[in-house]
Parts: sequence; structure tokens; C-alpha cells
Amino acid sequence: MINYKQIIPVFLLAASSMYAQETIQLQLTNPMKVDRADAPIVVNLAEYGEINSAVVTVDGIEQPCQLDDLDQDGRFDELAFVTDFSKKQKKNAIITLYRTGEPRQYAARTYAEMVMRNGKVKEKNKHDIFLSSITIDKETANSNSYNVLHHHGVAFESELIAMRIYLDQRQTIDLYGKFRKGLELKETQFYTSDEQKKQGYGDDVLWVGNTFGLGAMRGWDGNEPTMISDFQRRTQRILAKGPVRTIVEVEDDGWKVTPSAKPVNMTIRYTLYAGHRDFDVDVTFNRQVPELQFSTGIINVKNSEEFTDKDGLRACWGTDWPASDTLKWKRETVGLAIYMPAQYRVKEMEANKDNYAYVVKAEGNKIHYTLSYTSDNENFGYHSAKTWFDYVKAWRKQLEAPIEVKRIL
Repeated sequence: MINYKQIIPVFLLAASSMYAQETIQLQLTNPMKVDRADAPIVVNLAEYGEINSAVVTVDGIEQPCQLDDLDQDGRFDELAFVTDFSKKQKKNAIITLYRTGEPRQYAARTYAEMVMRNGKVKEKNKHDIFLSSITIDKETANSNSYNVLHHHGVAFESELIAMRIYLDQRQTIDLYGKFRKGLELKETQFYTSDEQKKQGYGDDVLWVGNTFGLGAMRGWDGNEPTMISDFQRRTQRILAKGPVRTIVEVEDDGWKVTPSAKPVNMTIRYTLYAGHRDFDVDVTFNRQVPELQFSTGIINVKNSEEFTDKDGLRACWGTDWPASDTLKWKRETVGLAIYMPAQYRVKEMEANKDNYAYVVKAEGNKIHYTLSYTSDNENFGYHSAKTWFDYVKAWRKQLEAPIEVKRIL
């Protein structure tokens, strides 16, 4: 995976299972001549057996860390933390893994929620039936799945950005713009009240319709994108939320990408780190799919200005109404970006009225890409096409130069 995080295989002597704790020493190096904030480091725990707690120090200072059970088998699979680097800086990390106890608690820097509608609740930001996953069948999905969940699907955020994924055939990522850094979804539930708006909370900033929005994965029939409408079951789930990262998944089982195609199961994992406005998209199929092509991209925001380097990096800057009921809204300006590595790209399509699109293919059974966005409302972000496009060019360089991780034996 191309990103400025590093997945570290961790090897263990067989006799180590006898001990109550294990220590990993790492040397971390920023290879770039730029400062990097909240750079993620991820440690694979597969070789360590059952771990219940961990402590991470970087240059002697404890860093919040997070243990995640990604395959939901009751055992933690990965440990994640973030740390800052100055240009070309080296740091030493010590990770102590414990087989007893419980994960340490740190202040939340990410959040995710999935909420059922509660007919007894009148306020749109006070629904109170929280879920960690939901599965719907084809009949439900093709009738009115858009309204099954409050805010229409799973929602997740860092301090900088927030979004929701529609629980329907579009599976579009719809965006929430913040004015200030902080977590807000628990209070607003994507439906900011008038009083909350006066207090400085953010709100919906993008109209998506049937477009890609920000980076929705779709089929490709040889001429145009296709929705995920011919399938058997659809699941949304929250895998992790905490001090370091939030991870959510969308799973489509029995998807016929084209009418004549053999059905395939697709799982899309979205990973968003604390302090980040970009997030990873990892698509996995249950088999290799060399016969299939797919599509993704970003919405052509009305009157938007486009940037493309013709090599996988594409962005836009534009202004539009975020909803059809314009009496309650103002025009919103956003910057969107996608980075699609070369091994997955088939071609970059010419812009049309809806999208800046890519046709893509799997490498084996996987596709990986990265998305980012900004809202012009932010008091911490970008406020012109030039500054946004400068950001995405620098962003690509960081994606291609991950933090270097060396195990110190």
C-alpha cells in the first residue's frame, strides 16, 4: 500500500509466548525535507499471539496508541499510533505489548457512528439507537435503503473532516465541512441545528446526486460507470474508532458488475487517521477479477477548476449548493482530490458534467487509492484553487515517501 504509514511485520521467537510482555524497538525516519504531522505507524501483531494492552513511547514520551481487531475474531490484529516529524528527523520508538490488562484509554481524535432512526425522537441530531454494523438484503436495498439509517449511512470523522457513506446503490461519500478543528458528529449527527450553527459547528457542504462524490467505487460497463444495484447483501460496519484512527467497511456480496459477469464479493475499507484530511480506500474482492473493470473519481463540482498531473493525481475546486432546498443553505466551496497509483489505472477519462473519472482494475484481488478534501469554511485549511492544488502536489510526494521503519534487534 502506498501511504505515509508503514505496516511492520513483527517476528517472534517461539519461547517468547512464555512471557507476560514483549518489547519492540523501532527506528523511525522521515525521508523528506519537510515537516510531517501525525504520521501513522502501524504494527502487525500476527506473530505475537493474544495481546490485551500496549504502551508506546517515542523518544521517551508516551504516545496514544490503539489496538484494533480488524477481522473481528476477538484478538487484536494491529497496533497504530501517530507521531510528528521535522524534516529528515529520526526517532526511536519502544512498544511494550502486554498479555494481560485492557487497552489504555486516551482522548478520542477520531469518531464513527451508525444510527437507526428513532420515530420517537423529533430533533434530527438526537437519535439514540446506535449500531456497529447492519446488513440488508437485495429487496430492502432496492426499495428504500437510503432511509434505513439516520444520516443515510455510516459516518466518520477526524478533527479536520467528516463524511457519510450512503447505504444505497451509489455508496457515495458525502462531505461535512468544519469551521474549526474538533469532533462534531456525536453532537450534530450530520444535521446541524440552527443553534449549533451559531456556535460554529459545521454542516453538509456537497451535493452529490448520482456522481462519484468523493471517490465512490463503481462498476464500469465499457462506456460509463454503473451502480452497485445487482447484488445479494450489503453490509456497513464500524471496525475501529478511537485516539488514533477510525476504520469503516462497506461490503457488497454477490455483486454482478455487468449483466453477464460472474458475481463477486467486494469489501471497501476506509481508514482515517487523527489529524488527517486524507484517508485510505482499500478494496478487496473474494477472488481475482482480471475480466472486470471498475470506475471511481471525484464529482465535477459546478463551475469547478480542475487539476490533473495525468499520472494518477486529480483534483478540483468549485462552488455549488449542498442541497436542493437552497432557502436553508448557502453556496459551499470545496476542494476535492484523488490519488490512484499506476498499477490500478486503466485510463483517465475526460471530464464530463458529472465527474472527473478513472477507469480502474484490480491488481490480483485488490485496489488501493487515497482521497482528500477541504472546505473553504475551515479556519485551518485552504481557500483558493492555487493553495489547494499546491497541497495535493505535496500530498502525493508524502504518499510516495512513507516513514521508514527499521526494527532494532
